Amino acid sequence: FGPSQAAAQLEADKAWSKEMMRSASIPTAEARVFARAEEAKRFLRTREEAPVIKASGLAAGKGVFLPDSIEEAERVVDEIMVAKRFGDAGARVVIEERLTGPETSVLALVDGRSILTLDQAQDHKRIGEGDTGPNTGGMGAYCPASVLSEEQLARVEREVLVPIVDALRREEIEYRGVLYAGLMLTPAGPKVLEFNVRFGDPECQAVLPRMACDFAELCWRTATGTLDEGTLEWDRRHACCVVLAQHGYPGESKKGAVITGVEEVEREGVLVFHASSTRNEAGEIVSGGGRVLSVVAMGDTLDEARRKANAAAETIRFEGKVYRRDIGAKGAGG
Repeated sequence: FGPSQAAAQLEADKAWSKEMMRSASIPTAEARVFARAEEAKRFLRTREEAPVIKASGLAAGKGVFLPDSIEEAERVVDEIMVAKRFGDAGARVVIEERLTGPETSVLALVDGRSILTLDQAQDHKRIGEGDTGPNTGGMGAYCPASVLSEEQLARVEREVLVPIVDALRREEIEYRGVLYAGLMLTPAGPKVLEFNVRFGDPECQAVLPRMACDFAELCWRTATGTLDEGTLEWDRRHACCVVLAQHGYPGESKKGAVITGVEEVEREGVLVFHASSTRNEAGEIVSGGGRVLSVVAMGDTLDEARRKANAAAETIRFEGKVYRRDIGAKGAGG
């Protein structure tokens, strides 16, 4: 099962999931898939507003583009389909309605029948502060987020989570695991940007440290279909996760920069997750490029968690380090 087969399967899965969402009346963006660049560009010229463009295959979180004009959108299509920036992953493109509004993530545990919704987290996708620059796999997150009110969250459970689990059961799929819904709160209400069947990164790094119950037991209950007997408890503190990336990300970035300061921040109670690092022959931690580390700090307030996370991000040092200092700023009223 090689890379081209995996990409083809992913394309089929995406088309299937879009069709399933439509059949289940789950609110989502309208989208069309194109296998030819000229057809995609002809369609773009019929649009008044710039859409979202996605490479249909697996592109390591880098295949989503938000062009500012139709002309730029056409150049993106050429980059994906003609220049083959993502190889076989760009054999098809998805052109999707551009939704506007705050973005949030809702994660849930599903045992085939029962759904246990976890606290909201908000990811920050753009590389630059102030949500500028290209999209990435995620530059940080905070939890709990209050993008969705209790009423809106109940609506997401009712109109998104329950219908997708029911739709899977109609397909004779009893899904047990993590269900991740990436959402945008539009003027018309919450709409689904994407589903994943895994914990989102870096959202889970802000969500799971706040879990004050036995996570292993919840996983076991998810797998055995007894989630309705489980209990979910949260640490009342806030969590802020800041991603440290290598200069050049989300494009090509160098490897091998020596990393210092990790043990120092861990002694202060900050969690450090290694995403792309290794040790050299001298035993030093070195960067593997891309998103290298995530630092997660807890605080009684989001401001406190942000301050601790940013201080840790500053303390950890390696050549070409890039990170955002504004993770959670909007949530904290900044």
